[in-house]
Amino acid sequence: FPPDLLGVQAMFSQQPQDLVVVAGQPVTLPCSIPGYHGVVLWIKDGLALGVGRDLSGYPRYTVIGDHSTGEHHLRIQRVELMDDAVFECQAIQAAMRSRSARLSVLVPPEDPVIRGGPVVSLRAGDPLNLTCHADNAKPAASIIWIRNGEVLNGAMYSKTLLRDGRRESTVSTLYLSASNIETGQQIICRASNKAVPNGKETSVNIDIQHLPLVNLSVEPQPILEGNLVKFHCSAKANPPVTLYRWAKGGNVIKEVSGDTYEVIVDHSFFTEPVSCEVTNPLGSTNISRNVDVYFGPRMAAEPQSLQVDLGSDAVFNCAWTGNPSLTIVWMKRGSGVVLSNENILTLKAVRQEDAGKYVCRAVVPRVGAGEKEVSLTVNGPPTISSTQTHQALHGEKGEIKCFIRSTPPPDRIAWSWKETVLESGTSGRYTVETVSTEEGVISTLTMSNIVPADFQTIYNCTAWNSFGSDTEIIRLKEQESLPVAVIIGVAVGALVAFIVLIGTIGAFCCTRSQRNLKGVVSAKNDIRVEIVHKDHNAARENEEHTAMKQLMVSVSVLPPFPLLTEVCRCTVYSL
Repeated sequence: FPPDLLGVQAMFSQQPQDLVVVAGQPVTLPCSIPGYHGVVLWIKDGLALGVGRDLSGYPRYTVIGDHSTGEHHLRIQRVELMDDAVFECQAIQAAMRSRSARLSVLVPPEDPVIRGGPVVSLRAGDPLNLTCHADNAKPAASIIWIRNGEVLNGAMYSKTLLRDGRRESTVSTLYLSASNIETGQQIICRASNKAVPNGKETSVNIDIQHLPLVNLSVEPQPILEGNLVKFHCSAKANPPVTLYRWAKGGNVIKEVSGDTYEVIVDHSFFTEPVSCEVTNPLGSTNISRNVDVYFGPRMAAEPQSLQVDLGSDAVFNCAWTGNPSLTIVWMKRGSGVVLSNENILTLKAVRQEDAGKYVCRAVVPRVGAGEKEVSLTVNGPPTISSTQTHQALHGEKGEIKCFIRSTPPPDRIAWSWKETVLESGTSGRYTVETVSTEEGVISTLTMSNIVPADFQTIYNCTAWNSFGSDTEIIRLKEQESLPVAVIIGVAVGALVAFIVLIGTIGAFCCTRSQRNLKGVVSAKNDIRVEIVHKDHNAARENEEHTAMKQLMVSVSVLPPFPLLTEVCRCTVYSL
C-alpha cells in the first residue's frame, strides 16, 4: 500500500490510560487511529498479543471498534490477576506507539475466617484469643474487630506475600481479658481493601463455660425438731447440669437424686450440714447448709461421779447442746442453792458434808429441759453416829448400835469396855455383828442376861480406815418396867379419850355447818391430836414418862380418818 493509503501521517485520537480494575470485572483499553489502515498490535508487558484483530491465544481478549474508522480498542472480559500489566497499542506501518498504560488489577480478600468459629467456647476465668485471617488479597487486606458496634483496639496484625508476588494474606489476633468478655457476646472480624472498600466480615459467638453456680435454700427456718424441712438446690451451669448428689455430715444420701430433698429433721441437722453437689462436664460444685433446728438439751459430755480425798478439789464437767441457747444449773440434790451456771463445777477443799448427789440441769427456753445426776464420795476418816444412851431391862437381852460412815470402808471396827476388846463373833455374854448398807456400816453389840454391872459400864465403838479413826462412847441405862394395871389403865383411858374426841369433832363440824362460830378457823387438811400427860407423882423420872408415851403409842392402834378436814385440838389428861 502506498504510504498515503496506509495513513502514515495518521495520529492517535485515543490512547490507553492507566486503569485500576477489580478482578472479575470487564475493562476496555481505548486505541483510535483515524485514517490508518495498516496493522495494529497490542503489546502486553512487551509481548504482542496477536496480529491485527486475531487474539486467539487470549480467549478473554477481544479487539473491538470500527476498523474502517481506525478503532482498535482492547476488551478484556472478567479481568484476572494475570491481566495486571503494562499495555501499548502500536501502528506497525506508521511506526507509531501509544503511551504505556498500566492496568492495575485489584483482588478482594477471600471471606475472612475466625479460627474456632462460629462459636468459641472457653472456661470462665480464661482470657480470649481470637485469630482472623483474610487471604489472597491485592493489596493486603486490613482487618478490624467490632463488638456491639464499637471497634476493639489492641489487635496484632501481620501480612504475608504469596508466591505470585502480587497477593498477600493478612492475619489479625485479638486478645481480651476474662473480665472484658461475657457469654453470648458476638464479635465481628471485618476485612477490606481497595477492591472491597466496605469489606467482608464474619463473626463468632462467645460461649463462656463454667462450673455450676449453686444456691442451696432451706425452708422453713427456724424449725422445731420433728418437723418437715425442704432443701432446694438451684444451679446455673454451662454446659448443663448432669448430676445432683446429696449428703449429710459427709455421708451420701443415696435415695435422693434430684434438686430437692425433703426430710423430717432432728437435732443432728443443727451440727451436721446438708450438702448439695452439682456436676456438669467441667466438674462439680458443692455447697452446704446447717438447719436452725430448735431442740431440747442433749448431753455432749457426760459428767462422771468422783471419789476424792478430804481437802482436795472436786471438778465436775457437764456439757449440753441445745437450740436456742440453753442455761446450765449445778445444784446439790436436796439443796436449792445454785452452785454454778457453767459447764464446770469446782468444789474447793471438799469436806465430808460435801459428799452426796449433784445434779447438772440444762434448760432450753420453751423447748425442754434435761438433767444428769452424779455422786461425790469424799475419802476421809470414819464418822460414827449413835444414840449415846441405850435402854435395856435387867435380866433381859440388850443391844447397843453404832452407825459408821466411811470412805473408803472401815478396815476395822472394835467394841471395847473395861479390859475387853471384841471386833466380831461371841465372847461370853457378848456378841458383835456388823452389817453393811448403802448408807454405811452398822455394828451391833448384843448382851444376853443383862446384869447390874452392865449399866455401870462405858462402851466404846471405834472404827479405823487408812485416813484415820473415830470413837463413840455409849452407855446402857436400865429401863423400868410398868405394872400391868397401869398399862391397862392407860390403854382404856386412851380409848375413852379417842371416843370423846370423835364425838366432839362430829358435834363441832355439824354445828359449824349450820352457822359460823366466832373464833373457829379451818387451817389444815388433817387432824392433829396433842396428848398431854399430867403426872401427879413429881418424883417420877422423864424416862418413865417417855416409856409411858411409847407404850401408849404401841397399844393404841387407831385407824386413820382421811375425810376429816377440820383442825381440832383435843387435850387428854391421864390419871
